[in-house]
Amino acid sequence: MSFALNYHEWVIRDFRPYLGHLVVEVGAGLGDFTSLLLKDGVECIVAFEPSTHMYSSLRERFETEKKVKTICGCFDVRYLNRSCSDSVVYINVLEHIEDDTAELDKAFDALKPGGHLLLFVPALSWLYGGLDERIGHFRRYHRRKLILLLERAGFSVVQAKYFDLLGILLWYVNFVLFDRPMEKGDVLLYDRMVVPFMRILEALVPPPAGKNILAIGKKLQ
Repeated sequence: MSFALNYHEWVIRDFRPYLGHLVVEVGAGLGDFTSLLLKDGVECIVAFEPSTHMYSSLRERFETEKKVKTICGCFDVRYLNRSCSDSVVYINVLEHIEDDTAELDKAFDALKPGGHLLLFVPALSWLYGGLDERIGHFRRYHRRKLILLLERAGFSVVQAKYFDLLGILLWYVNFVLFDRPMEKGDVLLYDRMVVPFMRILEALVPPPAGKNILAIGKKLQ
């Protein structure tokens, strides 16, 4: 998905008003979203990445960028001043964490009052297939259950919406029905030909379902 530039920008669009100055990015990977976050004028990004292979590339990519601090490891509040972050961002990450309840508690502790949790996760349990299993997904989410999970962690839910309606059909056919691998060419085609249209359409008409869920939670106090 590192080639899906339009898709990445589509995801970041709804997060922009809630980023603030100090952003924690959990599971930064190779830093594709980190680069987009930098363009939004944040003052500091603390990027966690547990994969040593990915982390070496992440560190090299941002070693001269003073606004980015990279940490090799899972998210740990001890690397931060407690209750100091303006936002904590999980983009295609929470589904990789077995105990998502404990993870959201950590995010809540890291945020200052008024700070925001920014989530992007795969949706619909019946879309779980071989690809999900191979890339380490423990689950896919449903909107109502995700809202309850956020509320139990102490967040006020600002937004929780399904995302990428057309992606449901394509994901089901390719990765559930036929269990195909994800190919670069397919990603590029979808990103260039479909995403610009779907981005406009879903801004006008919120979809009743989607391949993903985008959610924003606020720490009130």
